[in-house]
Amino acid sequence: MVTVVILGAGNIAQHLYTVFQTTESVQVVQVYNRSKKALNYFNDVATTTSLKNLVEADVYIIAVADDAIASIANKLPFTDRFVTHTSGSASMHVLHKKNRRGVFYPLQTFTKGAQVDFSTIPLCLETAEKADFKVLQNITEAIGSTSYKISSEQRRALHVSAVFVNNFSNHLYRIAHEICEANNVPFKILNPLIQETARKINTITPYMAQTGPAKRGDEETINDHLAKLEKDIHKEIYTLLTQSIAKTYGREKL
Repeated sequence: MVTVVILGAGNIAQHLYTVFQTTESVQVVQVYNRSKKALNYFNDVATTTSLKNLVEADVYIIAVADDAIASIANKLPFTDRFVTHTSGSASMHVLHKKNRRGVFYPLQTFTKGAQVDFSTIPLCLETAEKADFKVLQNITEAIGSTSYKISSEQRRALHVSAVFVNNFSNHLYRIAHEICEANNVPFKILNPLIQETARKINTITPYMAQTGPAKRGDEETINDHLAKLEKDIHKEIYTLLTQSIAKTYGREKL
């Protein structure tokens, strides 16, 4: 049995708490948050708003905004315990060296109230000590996830990559949704295309999967698209991405 204290009450903290509740080999013994109201979600476990009242556990998981990690780690009222954070971009070394340090980073987008299947989520693990890595592996196995040994530098690269494939692509969906609405076209018509684009990269590289007028060097279609776009910011995004694709496939003149 691995005992866990979660520090934080936001999105990731709630999702971790929920999945830990489904396993018999991981026990959340306490949840900390400075706001008492936010702790209402955790009604089946001991909670506290004071770091001084933290109970002993095998691992402490700090699941808060990146800019708050160091502050909480510095204020922990103990030493030589195993403390981790869940950030994709923060180094393991933002945690105070008075405790044993690690990272437990689930590489996924989390939306409040939306269920997630942890068996499909990769867990990026990093620890300063070998024995502590095994603790995180045991937690990962208990919730059915796959673990990867990823350094802080590799994790930062992954996080940047994740912004491209998740945040930026979703913003492009938002632009497409706006264009469809402006022209009285149901956005759902694009859903099969979105699904197929994502499916293809399970079997071929993104480089091989690329299609479209920029790859073909179809200037007539590109100019027609630009003329159709009404917002300058949409034109800028379209032009920048078109130029990037064209350069990738040797269409320098576009």
